[in-house]
Amino acid sequence: MVTFQSTRHHISVSKASPHVLEAVLERLTYVNEDTGYTVARVATGHGSDLLTVVGALLGAQPGESLRLSGWWSSHPQYGRQFEVISYTTVLPATIQGIRRYLGSGLVKGIGPVFAERIVDHFGLETLEIIEESPDRLIEVAGLGPKRTKKITSAWAEQKAIKEVMVFLQGVGVSTSIAVRIFKKYGDASIAVVKNSPYKLASDVWGIGFKTADTIAQAVGIPHDSPERVKAGLQYTLSQATDNGHCFLPAGALMEEAAKILDVPGSLLPACLAELVEEEGVVREDDEIYLVPFHRAEQSLASSLLRLLSDKSDKLPSFTGVDWTKALAWLHKRTGTDLATEQEQAVRLALTSKVAVLTGGPGCGKSFTVRSIVELAAAKQAKIVLVAPTGRAAKRLAELTGHPAATVHRLLKLQPGGEATYDRDNPLDADLIVVDEASMLDLILANKLVKAVPPGAHLLLVGDVDQLPSVGAGEVLRDLLAADAIPRVRLTQIFRQAAQSGVVTNAHRINQGRPPVFDGMRDFFLFPCDDTEEAAALTVDVVCNRIGRKFGLDPRRDVQVLAPMHRGPAGAGALNGLLQQHLTPGREGLPEKRVGGRVFRVGDKVTQIRNNYDKGAAGIFNGTVGVVTGLSPEEQTLTVRTDEDEVIEYDFDELDELAHAYAITIHRSQGSEYPAVVIPLTTSAWMMLQRNLLYTAITRAKKLVVLVGSRRALAAAVRTVSAGRRHTALTRRLGG
Repeated sequence: MVTFQSTRHHISVSKASPHVLEAVLERLTYVNEDTGYTVARVATGHGSDLLTVVGALLGAQPGESLRLSGWWSSHPQYGRQFEVISYTTVLPATIQGIRRYLGSGLVKGIGPVFAERIVDHFGLETLEIIEESPDRLIEVAGLGPKRTKKITSAWAEQKAIKEVMVFLQGVGVSTSIAVRIFKKYGDASIAVVKNSPYKLASDVWGIGFKTADTIAQAVGIPHDSPERVKAGLQYTLSQATDNGHCFLPAGALMEEAAKILDVPGSLLPACLAELVEEEGVVREDDEIYLVPFHRAEQSLASSLLRLLSDKSDKLPSFTGVDWTKALAWLHKRTGTDLATEQEQAVRLALTSKVAVLTGGPGCGKSFTVRSIVELAAAKQAKIVLVAPTGRAAKRLAELTGHPAATVHRLLKLQPGGEATYDRDNPLDADLIVVDEASMLDLILANKLVKAVPPGAHLLLVGDVDQLPSVGAGEVLRDLLAADAIPRVRLTQIFRQAAQSGVVTNAHRINQGRPPVFDGMRDFFLFPCDDTEEAAALTVDVVCNRIGRKFGLDPRRDVQVLAPMHRGPAGAGALNGLLQQHLTPGREGLPEKRVGGRVFRVGDKVTQIRNNYDKGAAGIFNGTVGVVTGLSPEEQTLTVRTDEDEVIEYDFDELDELAHAYAITIHRSQGSEYPAVVIPLTTSAWMMLQRNLLYTAITRAKKLVVLVGSRRALAAAVRTVSAGRRHTALTRRLGG
């Protein structure tokens, strides 16, 4: 039996000794993942109606028998409910209760069928057998050694998690975070939380400085302790890298950290100096880096300069080639002449060890890349094609007729993020073409460039006017600003592309001019000033209007791209509305509720963190897929990704997944969709910027529909992104 105290009190008046309610938890209606506050429905066995209970039901799972302590109250909207101040888990004592408990999916490996068989065999002794003589489970028909072992370890793990939760809950840790802490540290969880709470922020995904700080205060670490101040400085730098910066100037770092920590600024210089001495951060003049970003920036610059200066050449035949002949051969092969800029780019890529090709939509980047690959292939060159996302890699393969991979798969990243291919074990390649290079952040670009062999040619292709990478750095922009790196910018829009409203308006917006709608067959505006009405109209456009007019499938072919996640027309709210229309709940079909979200078979989902331990070569932030299976018995959910890989998630890993009917524009980088719907409302005012809108529009192959306010559209067109990121790559490359 494990007892839990509620950390949240809703009782408005003092009351006499609490009531006790014995009940079976039937379902969790709402769970706040930060506080553990829960609204649940329970069965008491007295009558068939379910009762509502509210409070911090940390760790309680459907199917468990609970002894709840608290008070009855009456809610003006929801009626009579039981407010929980603490609860105890009670193992069920009846055959029916045990069957219900085991069949609930609470213990991994036991579903309703096996629960029936186990209880039929062992009767009232069932739970005692699992606890004390689990090897006897093999007596049950169909339970082999493998499943028995699984059930035993699931039972033990759950028991251990609950014991850890008693302590963690006492210091204000929510259920989902407690499970993550236990998975990371196991039996050492309590010791780590007591003695090194700030370690949680760097070790456990989903715990930032603020959560670790709350725990630290609960275990008695002083507000102005050097340990806290140093952790706050590192957190401030970490936040800066999340916002795209590779470093922060020392003054800005200390000013921001003092605000976050709420301590006098005078405490910070000494703590920063200690951090530098302990090699927790790197100081270069006035620039303060987290160690991995400093190493990556230095390494990327030196790798690029080394490639450029290497005397060997893996494409020697292009040094003295007769370009008139080569281009005539190419014309026969493709049936199209290259424009002057394109020809310049082809020559540069095949004669220079490092080159950058940039340009907007309709300027012929794709045809230029195809031409470079055709000529290299004619000379039997070993060609490696790569892109940051699965969709972009697929598109590159279709364009060139050669295989293409994501950067992660190409480098064979291992658990922990180390690459199989690096400077000591380079790729076997003569020409490496990287598409959608605007998406390359500093860390990934460094891993990739390190793996380029001496003498090989590296071509980076991307649209520098799009949003910079989600991760830290502005690699493509920094390379284009460095005189040492050869580059070509394509500017000529080809006649066929100029007839497209998508291409025309992308360029207009990039130049700060409003889009045109008259006479456009692939670019529309549905005006609507009210934010909530705009959200409803977006759903109607996706689910009904586009299908009727263009015959496109709302789930497969249409992607909603929102400027931000929050708000009535943000990606979060739109996902809920779109799921109701496209994948509604159905009686008898399993679903899994995680906090405020529900996962169902058929859901479009996206991975929201890098996980190097999943799949053949890890699964990465931004990977999109469809839920193809959901097993309450095994407590697993199966996703088929857009790279055709089947990935299995345990239920306690589902905080790594988000719905993807609507995603933020930042998340859409590197992807292309037949149709894009963009809600633009004044509630997203802070995010309305030109490069954001330009990026969203250039994701569409056939159709763009804007829904919302003309005022919001005008703001997005005229607002140039504020300020550059703090990076020093251009300087390290010599200017």
